Amino acid sequence: MKVKGRAGHAPGFTLIELMVTIVLLSILTMLAMPSFTTWINNNKVRTVSDSLQNGLRFAQTEALRRSRPIVFSLTDSAAPQTSLTAVANGSNWSINVSKSSLDPNSVFVQAGVLTDVASGVQIKGPAAVCFNAMGRLVADTDTDVNGATCDTTKAVQTYDINLSGADRPLRVLVALGGQIRMCDPARKLADSPDGCP
Repeated sequence: MKVKGRAGHAPGFTLIELMVTIVLLSILTMLAMPSFTTWINNNKVRTVSDSLQNGLRFAQTEALRRSRPIVFSLTDSAAPQTSLTAVANGSNWSINVSKSSLDPNSVFVQAGVLTDVASGVQIKGPAAVCFNAMGRLVADTDTDVNGATCDTTKAVQTYDINLSGADRPLRVLVALGGQIRMCDPARKLADSPDGCP
């Protein structure tokens, strides 16, 4: 039996076909790169916002569980269980049981990272937020955490999270009644459920 086909040609791609495919793939990748970079930056902002919101909710839950005042503070300290100083716009968070008449010492509960999980993200907000035993915001000037003074003169404590190159900054709000929510400052609450008031 004879096999019919082109004589002397091996099956596969020619060098020209391969080069054209690579050039087209390169052009498509270059076109997609700016939107892909923006998507990555938006995910970094979302990751830090989620970590901050989860830390705040955990602090509130600990206040309810322990029936004790809790201090949630931002810090730049890598080891807040041994040396903690609260700073506004910190890169980590820490939760401590506030000193009270029952226990004159502050007790470390837990810490978490914020900007290490997404480099370059900026957080703007108060250095500390205090929850009472009912999970609501409370003013406290004597928290036993260096730099942590909890203020309730504002009805809502605001943390703004942003990154250069991202088009979706986010905001985490903590209301006096203890409500903690994340919202998009570019949207209005009247127009979208994820909008900010």
